Parts: sequence; C-alpha cells; structure tokens
Amino acid sequence: MAGSIAPIASIGVPREIKPDERRVALTPDAVRELVSHGLQVRIEQGAGEGAGISDAVFEAAGAAVVDQAEAWAAHLVVKVKEPQPEEFGFLRPDLVLFTYLHLAAYPAVGRALLQAGTTAIAYETVQLADGSLPLLAPMSEIAGRLAAQVGAHLLEQPHGGRGVLMGGCTGVRPARVVVLGAGSVGWNAARLAAAMDAEVFLLDLSPERLRRLEGQRQGRLVSLVSSRGLLERLVPSADLLIGAVLLPGDRAPTLVDEALVAQMQAGSVIVDVAIDQGGCIATSRETTHTDPVVRIHGVQHYAVGNMPGAVPFTSTEALVSVTLPYIAAVAGRGLVEAVTERPELVSGLNTVAGSVCHPGVAKALGLPTRHPMACLS
Repeated sequence: MAGSIAPIASIGVPREIKPDERRVALTPDAVRELVSHGLQVRIEQGAGEGAGISDAVFEAAGAAVVDQAEAWAAHLVVKVKEPQPEEFGFLRPDLVLFTYLHLAAYPAVGRALLQAGTTAIAYETVQLADGSLPLLAPMSEIAGRLAAQVGAHLLEQPHGGRGVLMGGCTGVRPARVVVLGAGSVGWNAARLAAAMDAEVFLLDLSPERLRRLEGQRQGRLVSLVSSRGLLERLVPSADLLIGAVLLPGDRAPTLVDEALVAQMQAGSVIVDVAIDQGGCIATSRETTHTDPVVRIHGVQHYAVGNMPGAVPFTSTEALVSVTLPYIAAVAGRGLVEAVTERPELVSGLNTVAGSVCHPGVAKALGLPTRHPMACLS
C-alpha cells in the first residue's frame, strides 16, 4: 500500500470509453491549478474532444498529452465513469482511482478492483457530516433537469409518446408527472416539470425533507409522503414517472413492480435516473444515449446510465468545480493526510488493498467490509 498512501507526483486522465460518454475528468483551468502546485498531469490524447476541449488547449495549460497506457500509469487516475472491461488490465495495487464507480450496479468492476488491489475512491459516496454528497450533487442536479426535459420530449407522439404536452393548454389538463424521491435529482426534476406547468407529485419517505422543500414549491407541485397505497394510486395515472431514489453505495430499492408498470397507459414514459444504482423501477434496463428507449408493456423506458454525458460541456465544468479540491488534496498530500484533512473522503473509499471499505457497497456485493482507516493502516 505504500505506493497509494504516499504523496502523488502524477495525475492521469484517460479518455472515457463508456458508450456515448463525452465528459472529461479535468478542464484546462484545473490542469493549470494542479501544475502550479508542482504536480504532473497526463491527459490521454483526445480525452477532451467530446466536451469541446482540444489537446492543444490542455498542452497550453501545462498537461502532457499521452497515450492510454501512459495516462493509466500515473499514480492517481481521475475519471468520470467506472473502468470498462477493456481497462481492467490497467488496474494495479499502487494505483489510486478517483471516479464515479456505482459498484452496486456494476459488481464486475468491484471484483476487478478487489482482485487488482486498487485503492478506489467513488465520487458518489464522498459524504459530508450533514449527509450531503458534494461530488454527486452537480450531476444529480443535471440528471434531474434532464429527466424532465427528456420526459417531455418522449411524451410527444412522433417520439412514441401519448401526444401529451407537459403544460397542457387552456381547457385541457397538463401532463401528470410522478417523481419518486425528493433528493437533488428528484427535486430538480419536479421543479423543472412544474415550471413547464405540468401537474407534479413529488414523493419521499421523509416528511422533514419535504417540509424543507415546501418553501421553494412552485406551480402545480404537490409533495407527499410515499407509501405503497399512494404508489398504487398515482403510478397508473402518470404520464411521466421519474425514478430518483438513492441509497449511497447500495442498490436502489425497487419501488414500482412490473404489475404496476403494466397498468400505466400506452405511450406513457418512465425515466429511471436511479439506473446507475440498479434502478428503482422493476422493468428498467440500462440503455445508452445512442439507443435510449425500450418499450415494455407499451410504456417507454428511458434508463441511460450516464445521463449528464448528453451535455458534456456543462457536466464537465460542473463536475470539476467540485472534484478539484479533493484531487489536489489527494495528489498533493497523499491519501492518509487527505482523509485526515477532509474526513468526508473516508466514506468515498470503496476498495483498498483487496478489501471493501464502504458498508453500502459491501452489502450490495455480498462481501464483508473493513473500516477504511483500518485498510489504510
């Protein structure tokens, strides 16, 4: 473990190879900042093209533009999405990997990290003392807004929908939108749908969470404490159903079973944003931006695992704005000092030296867990 605990000299940014993933883990401004602290940054050739950033701009900021192997050979590798099977060969014991992992939905990635002994920090499980998830928040905000936007598009008849306008019109009812979960994804989805004048029902198990949001409520938005009976009444009548449930590190619970989906009207739409944690709708299957929709029981299912990848410029800027301080801390001070200085990083540790260090991930993978600091010691 000495190699992954010691201060880190080089930071690698591979080009994302997950289908339709166009984000990149650093911006030129971030590169300039890291280089100013004496760190070496290696960017794989073409890594920024999808987000509109050329190799020349990265070089001007002080990065070395390298091939895939050289990017992965860095001490700290920062990415956007989980390693793909073609990248498993780059995993090794002295590597610190910092990216979105979602191991509950991708157990094969978890097994590869454990087998390689890689230290893996997941953006989505870095958690502050107040329970918030600072590195997930901007992508959740974007995914929530996209969920309403995509749903409105898919409800149009030329795109396979019922031909319902989100806001209706004078004398005609608006679309009914049901949002499961009032976290960042759900709130942003509900708020945008309400801004389109849809009739919106926002469901959550926490009255406290709904009460905090009450002052920001607008339009035809109603917040309700979720229950099985409420789901059975609302889901069949929904024109658009948005799944936005999150249990950090663990699989999302299945809130809507197949029988309930079968009761929905033909041409209605499901957008399951929780798919990168396994999904919260029983009939959801992960799709891609290239082929995003599957029709099951006459209902259009949109379950793209990297929704913010559809807007890579916005997403890249938003992601790097929150990850950069953590990247600088891990690279500049080493992992032990970084987690001491920023204790929220402890919850970000998913695997260290062949052990699972996050209880939610361990539960999802059916493996024992060790305390992260015990792993680091």
